[in-house]
Amino acid sequence: MTIVEKDQTADAPKFLDPDVTADGSPRASVALRRLETLWFNTGTLCNLTCTHCYIESSPTNDRLSYITLDEVQPFLDEIRECGLGTREIGLTGGEPFMNPEIDGILAEVLDRGFDALVLTNAMTPMTHHRDALLALKARHGDALKLRVSLDHFTEARHREERGDHSWERTLDGLRWLSDNGFSIAVAGRTLWGDDEAALRAGFGSLFRRHGVRIDENDPSTLVLFPEMDEAAPVPEITTACWGILSVDPDAMMCASARMVVKRRGASAPVVLPCTLLPYDTQFELGPNLRNAAGEVKLNHPHCAKFCVLGGGSCST
Repeated sequence: MTIVEKDQTADAPKFLDPDVTADGSPRASVALRRLETLWFNTGTLCNLTCTHCYIESSPTNDRLSYITLDEVQPFLDEIRECGLGTREIGLTGGEPFMNPEIDGILAEVLDRGFDALVLTNAMTPMTHHRDALLALKARHGDALKLRVSLDHFTEARHREERGDHSWERTLDGLRWLSDNGFSIAVAGRTLWGDDEAALRAGFGSLFRRHGVRIDENDPSTLVLFPEMDEAAPVPEITTACWGILSVDPDAMMCASARMVVKRRGASAPVVLPCTLLPYDTQFELGPNLRNAAGEVKLNHPHCAKFCVLGGGSCST
């Protein structure tokens, strides 16, 4: 056996040992090929409480504190000093536009010549930053990119995930971004089991009705994320799985990305392998990028379901 198929809830040893799977096979790992994207979690506070938020963001969850410009700058310095060749800085949350220093962080990232990718719900917090966004776009053009979370092309399913009034306000924000010529993308979800072609067609119809300039057939501008559920049965990934599944470990998110988080009460930020594992301390890679280049053991259900089996990645 190289892929464990037993029910996770009935198999307690699963995803416990970083080196071997529950059946004793060597666990797969991924080496950092090149740091193409460095993510900063801007804080877990959000204006919404979504039903299936993998990071459990909400108006009260501050397990990850607002990161500051002063805390971001040393990592940008390190990229230059170490010649890491990083092209993209990602900002995620929570809702990044709730971070009081987001405008300064974005300006610093863009002024240093990086592309900036902001993951947002495009609702009221973003509207408070419209003037700053327009100024950044005027200076940096398409180097500023915004990816808007719109879970489904129907109002009912989007509201099922994000609550009342989320549909209209998100569409208002998305239209504003489109009308003002921003480089934009939408992140949808496969939670409801729709066929991909039907999902893309549905989103395409929605975009045309609302005058949103997005090509629904381009996977970089309409990103459809596989679902993550830590309680759902999922196979562990062994070293043999790369060949069995015809998956290249270099295509995994942790082969080209890292994320910086500031835990509540911590004196300094730490580096993690990716955006999906914000709370699991076994994945901490140290306080700087120099110490974060080691192999990542795929010892979490998200590694298996989202990345290896789902082919998902938060980066562009």
